[in-house]
Amino acid sequence: MNIAHRGASGYAPENTFAAYFLALKMKADYLEIDVQMSRDGELVLIHDKTVERTTNGNGLVSEKTLHELKELDAGGWFSEEFKNERIPTLPEIFATFRTKVGFLIELKHPSLYPGIEEKLARTLESFRLEESDNIIVQSFDEKAVQRIKKRLPKISVGVLVKYSIWGISSAKLKEISAYATYVNPNRRLITKKLVKRIHKNGMKVIPYAVHRKKTIQSFYNLGVDGIICDYPDLVAENQKAR
Repeated sequence: MNIAHRGASGYAPENTFAAYFLALKMKADYLEIDVQMSRDGELVLIHDKTVERTTNGNGLVSEKTLHELKELDAGGWFSEEFKNERIPTLPEIFATFRTKVGFLIELKHPSLYPGIEEKLARTLESFRLEESDNIIVQSFDEKAVQRIKKRLPKISVGVLVKYSIWGISSAKLKEISAYATYVNPNRRLITKKLVKRIHKNGMKVIPYAVHRKKTIQSFYNLGVDGIICDYPDLVAENQKAR
């Protein structure tokens, strides 16, 4: 699977329509999107807890209404070409792309947003995506992943794993396999042995975030099930070569 990390974020401002449209042109199979919640309970696409890095504003996402977030420029920081790109909502993204591509939805900082899993579930249901094979919900927060799986049992879910010198234990893989379809580790954790262990536990593996052509090629040779990449054209080139 060719998964565009926050869209084609190597070429356009992350988590914006510009990045997502470009990802489709680059033959992405899935759009990876970061979901948080505004002060008035709307699901919005932005990575950080605060808006400083990717907009011209400041402050916490959780303390701003949707209207306040929509007033921010989410593209000018990347280049003048993308000035006045806006923060999208999840319904806007579904309305535009749901028939064209899959979605890898990451719940960001879910502990900051009580009820975000239920809000996501209702949004998926409103677009008739609650049983879609093209939806994967993931998070570093295992409890949030378990809550969404309990709420929508037919949705595929994944657990993100940060880099650790200790790797991922067999006990942890067995625990995750009780509810998850995917284990998505930091790229520095990926080895042939780990890929085999994940597959042996009945799950798939999609490393994040891989950006170098040689690494993409080597990871496919190790048998990973997808690549999360800022440059989806590089993954598409590798797919075509196969």
